[in-house]
Amino acid sequence: MTSRRNFLKASGLTVAGLAIAGTGSVWGTTSKTDYVSNRPPLAKRNFSSKAVEDAITATKAKLKDPKLAWMFENCFPNTLDTTVEFGMLNGKPDTFVITGDIHAMWLRDSSAQVWPYLPLANKDAELKKLLAGVIYRQTQCVLLDPYANAFNKTKEEKVEWMSDQTDMKQGLHERKWEIDSLCYTVRLAYHYWKTTGDDTVFDADWQKAAASIVDTFKVQQRKSGLGPYKFERETTRQLDTLSNHGYGRPLKPVGLINSSFRPSDDAVTYGFLIPSNLFAVTSLRQLAEISNKVTGDSSFAAGCLTLADEVEAAIRKYAIVKHPKYGKVYAFEVDGFGNHTFMDDANVPSLLALPYLGCVEENDSIYKNTRKLVWSEDNPYFFKGKAAEGIGGPHVGYDMVWPMSIIMRAMTSDDDAEIAWCVKTLRDTDADTGFMHETFHKDDPTNFSRSWFAWANTLFGELILKLVNEGKVDLLG
Repeated sequence: MTSRRNFLKASGLTVAGLAIAGTGSVWGTTSKTDYVSNRPPLAKRNFSSKAVEDAITATKAKLKDPKLAWMFENCFPNTLDTTVEFGMLNGKPDTFVITGDIHAMWLRDSSAQVWPYLPLANKDAELKKLLAGVIYRQTQCVLLDPYANAFNKTKEEKVEWMSDQTDMKQGLHERKWEIDSLCYTVRLAYHYWKTTGDDTVFDADWQKAAASIVDTFKVQQRKSGLGPYKFERETTRQLDTLSNHGYGRPLKPVGLINSSFRPSDDAVTYGFLIPSNLFAVTSLRQLAEISNKVTGDSSFAAGCLTLADEVEAAIRKYAIVKHPKYGKVYAFEVDGFGNHTFMDDANVPSLLALPYLGCVEENDSIYKNTRKLVWSEDNPYFFKGKAAEGIGGPHVGYDMVWPMSIIMRAMTSDDDAEIAWCVKTLRDTDADTGFMHETFHKDDPTNFSRSWFAWANTLFGELILKLVNEGKVDLLG
C-alpha cells in the first residue's frame, strides 16, 4: 500500500543520476557538454510543447552556470515529460496529472504542477488545451466529492484507502478534507481565464462545482454542528487519522473554516489552518469575479464576497497573535478558543508562501514579522545543518529540509542576496541528480525522500524562469 509520500532514501546517485565526464567538482571548470539531459527520450515524453521547449532553450542560453542550466532543463518540463495523461472525454480536453511516484491526481499538486506553464499558453494551442483539460478534470473531481484530496483516473481503479472510515467512493484515491484542494482548483481556472481570455471552461458543470466549493466552506465553518465529514484510519501514524471519532479537536465557530488536514496531508492540531483560510479568502474573491464577469450570477458572487469578508474578519480577530519576540504574527493554526500554534510547514499554502498565492502583500508588516519567525529556530520545524537550512514539517520529520521552502523563500523575497543564497543552496543540495526532491537531510543532501516529485521540480523551474524574466540573471551565476 502506497503512502502519500514514499520515503526513498538515496546514497550517492539515483536512477535519475548525473552523467559528468571527468570532473571532480561541479564548481570546477566544467563545460555545458559535461551535463547530459535526464529528460526521457522525445518518443517517451508524455507531452511536448514547442513553447516550453523554446523557453528552455532561451533560458539555458542565459544561464552561465552549467549545472544550473542542466537542472533547469531537467526540472521545468518534468510535469509534461512524465506526469500528464492527456486526451479527450465527452468532446472536451481531459488531463489527468499524477504527482510522480504515486499514480493518482491530487487537486493541489496537479494545479501547482501545471501552473508554471500558464504564461506560455497563448503561444501553444495544444498546451492551452492541456491546461483546459486539467480544469475540466478537476471540475469532475469536485463534483464527485468536494471533501476528497486525491482521485484515481477511472472509477474502475482500485480505491487505495477504501478501509478508511469515511464516505469513500469509487474514483477516490484518498479522502482527506483540505481547504487548499478546492482553492487550487479555483486558482488555476481563474488565472487560466485571466491569461488566455478563454471562459469556456466555466460551463454548467464548473458552476455546479463552484457552488459545491462555497457550500463546503460554509458547512466547515461548523456553525450548525460538526457537519457530514469525518475521517479515521487504522494506522500507527498519528497524523493520518483524526481524534474524537473522526471529527478532530473541538473548534469554536467564529467564522473561520475548518481544514481537517494540512497541505502535507497530515492531520491538523487545531482545525482553523490559517494559511488555508487566507487562501480561501483569495479564492472566494476570484469566484466572485468570475461570477460577475463571466457567468452572470451576481447573487452567487455577492455570497462569495460576504463569506470572504467574514473569514477575513475572523482571521484579523483570532489568527493574528502577539509573539514575545517577533510582535504581531499570523498563527499557523487556531481553534477559536484562544489556542494557537507558532510554526510553519513547508507545503504550500504555508505562512511563508502567502504572497506567492496572492493572499498578502510582501511588505505587509504582519507577514514580514511572520516570515522572520518561520525562518528561524523559533519555528519548531525549521532545521539548520551543515548542508543547508530551511523549513520542514512533521510529514517526513526531524532534520529534513523541504526544497519547496527554499524556493518559496526566494519567490517571496526582494533581497537579491537572499535570493542568490536560495538558488545556490538548491543547486548544491540536489545530490547530483539534477532534480529537486521532497526533502533532504540538513547535513547530507544524498539522504533524501522522493526521487520523482514533479511539483518541486516544476516549481524550481518556475523560480529560475521568473528570475531570468525579471532580469536577475546575475543572481544565477
